[in-house]
Amino acid sequence: MADSPARTGWLPIGALGLLALALGTLQSVVEPALPLLQREWGVSPSEGALVANTLLVTGAVVTPVAGKLGDRYGGKRVLLGLMALVSAGGLLAGLAPNLPVLLLGQVCQGVMVGALPLSFILVRTHLPAARSQAAIGFVIALFTGGGIAGTMLAGPVADALSWQWMFLLPTLAVIATTPAVARLLPHDPPAASDERIDWPGVALLSGTLLAFMVGLVSVARHSLPPYAIGALALLVLALATGWVAVERRAASPMVDLRMLARPVMWQACLLTFVITTSLGMVVFLLPQLFALPAVGYGFGADTTAIGWYLLPGAVAGALSDSVGGLAARRFGPRTVVLAGAVVTAVTMTALAALHSSAWHLVLAKVLTAFAAGVGTTALVAHTAAAVDPRDTGIATGLLVVTRVIGVALGAQIAGAVLDAGAGPAGLPAESAFTTGFAVAGIAAALSLLAVRITKKGVHV
Repeated sequence: MADSPARTGWLPIGALGLLALALGTLQSVVEPALPLLQREWGVSPSEGALVANTLLVTGAVVTPVAGKLGDRYGGKRVLLGLMALVSAGGLLAGLAPNLPVLLLGQVCQGVMVGALPLSFILVRTHLPAARSQAAIGFVIALFTGGGIAGTMLAGPVADALSWQWMFLLPTLAVIATTPAVARLLPHDPPAASDERIDWPGVALLSGTLLAFMVGLVSVARHSLPPYAIGALALLVLALATGWVAVERRAASPMVDLRMLARPVMWQACLLTFVITTSLGMVVFLLPQLFALPAVGYGFGADTTAIGWYLLPGAVAGALSDSVGGLAARRFGPRTVVLAGAVVTAVTMTALAALHSSAWHLVLAKVLTAFAAGVGTTALVAHTAAAVDPRDTGIATGLLVVTRVIGVALGAQIAGAVLDAGAGPAGLPAESAFTTGFAVAGIAAALSLLAVRITKKGVHV
């Protein structure tokens, strides 16, 4: 019989939170610097979104595998292995001589997304159930709070040193923090298992997501003839169908579709996906509008200024994550999601009509980041407490994957909208931003429909 897991205090959880803070910083530096990177590499908005989404797509693929490994072989052991890959990826991106190498570094960094469900496994294992929701909210809050540091540092570091150091400095923080987690956090006993990793499922899901993102870029840029786009759509459909078939037959699937069939899971995944798709559009559109020349509707902001504009939204996101778990217990996740959907839909509708001043955009980011953060964290915390402790990694991993795919899809849609609305000079027209904000508002409003659909559910 496996040894019982050791109970622990808040000091090791604090070390885990500091690692999450460093990871959040590394992940967030791209957002304010994306217009700079687009100019550096000479790519369009939709291609810039693809660059930003490389990390997210990798995370979506790795997360369920990491969660399953953590459930069965020990979360701490797998977490430390992922941190080695993240560190290598950060160094690779920081030293990248060209775009392909940068993308490879982003792929390695993407495994950081798998650190969240692993952290949830460790928290659930080493803390009493009554304190686990608050601790999960704490870890998520610091991960999101890393966005504050990344948002503030990206511009000044790029200006004072170079854009490469935007990746190198947070990577050094990850390298310095990982040993503290290894030393302070007790080992969680692994559960013996002969199950193999579902590599066919990993490959099919990776191919599906990549083909879909490339398809959006191709449609927006009109770079492929209609028959080629049709073939790409068929490829996406075939890969997705193949993935579902493999997962249903696999002895140890990367995503347990049977768990996804449970009301508590599919309802939480549906709500998370709709919320984060709208958020992904907002996250991508605002820096693009800030960076446009201050002629007519742009603001001519450099990377540092963009970071300061986005900072209040990053703070709001961190605050929202810190109370998401508590809000789930106090009001229930359905009420929290409903309130956030209303706030986001109204905000984006207003922004579509009025975006002539920087404070309009800053306020919109604050409201949408807070609403999305509270809603998604409430869903994660509620689901983690509702499932069997042995399934914590798988369940929360599914929600993290859903969150990542939603943000990536929203950003890619926003990039496609800007490309489709590009003027003669190659810059997006104001109408493209108006359309993008309106679509984001519609996506948020769909949350209301999703809440209605799940109204009769007994778990959410």
